Amino acid sequence: MAIDAPLVPTAYARMFPELPSFQADEQFLHALGRAGGICDCGDVDDTPDSLGATAAGWPIFGQFVAHDITADRSILRSHANTAELRNARSPQINLECLYGDGPTGHPFLYQRDDPAKFLVGFDGADVQRNADGIAIIGDPRNDSHMLISQLHLAMLKAHNALVDQARLNRTPADAVFEAAARQLRWHHQSIILHEFLPALVGQTLAEQVLQEGPRWFRPGHSVFIPLEFADAAYRYGHAQIRHHYRLNLQTDPVPLFPDLLGFRPVPRERAIDWTLFFDAPRATTAQRCKKIDGKLVRALIELPVAVTGECEIEDYHSLAVRDLQRGQGVGLPSGESVARHMGIAPLTAEQVGIASTDWHGETPLWYYILREADACAGGHQLGPVGGRIVAEVLVGLIDADQSSFRHNSHGWNSQITLSELLAW
Repeated sequence: MAIDAPLVPTAYARMFPELPSFQADEQFLHALGRAGGICDCGDVDDTPDSLGATAAGWPIFGQFVAHDITADRSILRSHANTAELRNARSPQINLECLYGDGPTGHPFLYQRDDPAKFLVGFDGADVQRNADGIAIIGDPRNDSHMLISQLHLAMLKAHNALVDQARLNRTPADAVFEAAARQLRWHHQSIILHEFLPALVGQTLAEQVLQEGPRWFRPGHSVFIPLEFADAAYRYGHAQIRHHYRLNLQTDPVPLFPDLLGFRPVPRERAIDWTLFFDAPRATTAQRCKKIDGKLVRALIELPVAVTGECEIEDYHSLAVRDLQRGQGVGLPSGESVARHMGIAPLTAEQVGIASTDWHGETPLWYYILREADACAGGHQLGPVGGRIVAEVLVGLIDADQSSFRHNSHGWNSQITLSELLAW
C-alpha cells in the first residue's frame, strides 16, 4: 500500500527525558503485581453499574490501535539489517496492520479474482487461516486472542464494503483499492479522535488537545513512540478486561482463558456480535468494561502457559508484574514526578493505596495512572496525567501524518460510529 510522505522512524524514546527514572526493588514490584497482591481483584465481581461505564469492546479496539501504531511494514521495505528490522517502527495510525504491503506486496492477504478486496475465512465467520489454524493476516499479533482477531475480521469486511461503495461511485478500476483504503483509514482516525478519545480522557481534554495541539509531545519530523505512552499510560486497558464475556445472543458468558485464546480457528457459533461490545447510537445495550482501578482480573494475574510460555518464576505469569517490570526496565519516571512536571497536584498516599506493601516511595507510572483514573474519574476514564499522555500521543501521531484526514479531508466529515463501521 502506498504511504504518502513517510515519517522518519525513530522507534521509542522518553516523552519526559528530563525526569529521573523510578527505581524500586523487585520484591516491591512483585508484591504489587503478583497473585494475591494489590493488583489482583481475585473473584470480585467485575461488572460496574452501566451508568458512566465504558462499553466492553473499547479496550479491545484500543489494543487494535496499539498494534496499528507499532506496525512496521513500511520499515521492512527500507531496512536490510536484521537488528534494524527488529527495532524499527513506523508510528502512524494508518491501518498497516490490515494492509501490509497491499495486493502487490502481500497478495496472500487479498482475493485472487478481486485483489482490491481482502480474503476472509471460507464462511465469513473468521479470518483466513493456514492448515495449523494460524491466521494469515497483516499483523500476527491480531490473532493473539479471539476478540481482537474478530475485530480484525470486521475491519477487513469494512474495507470490502468500501470497495463496493467505490465501484458504485464509478471510481476508476485502478483506483478502487486506494480509494477504499483511504476511506477506511480516515474513518478509523476520525473514530479514534472523536469517539474513542473523548470517552477515554473526557470531552474537555480531548477537545483542548485537538484544538490547541499537544503541549508535551512534539516530535517534529522524527516521530517516535513515547515510552510513557507505550509502557504505562496506554496499558490502562489491562484493568478494563472482564472475567467473562458473552460473545453473541446464542452463547452464555465464557471465561477469558481458555475460551478466548488465539492462534486457532473461531467456529461460527463463537462469532462476535459487536452490539454486545459497542453501544449503537442512542443505545447502551453492550456489556460494560471493568473499571480502571488498579486491579486486574485473575485471568490476567495468572496467565496460562499458552500465553506466557514456561516461566521459572511464578510471578511472571502476572500481566501486572510484567507491566511493572517493563516500566522500570525502560526507565520510566514515577507518576508523581510526571504530575508535578505537568503542574498537576499528585495523588495522595491514601489515593495510591500501596502502603500495605511497606513501600513508602513514589509510584510506578503505570500503576499511578490506573489509580489516578479511579481517584479522579471513578474508574470510567483516565485522569489528568494518563489522559494527557494518551490524548497528546494519539492526536500528535495523526497530525504528524500528512496523509491523515486532518490534513486532506477538504470538507470530508465522517459521522460513522465504530458500531456502525463494524456492522458493514
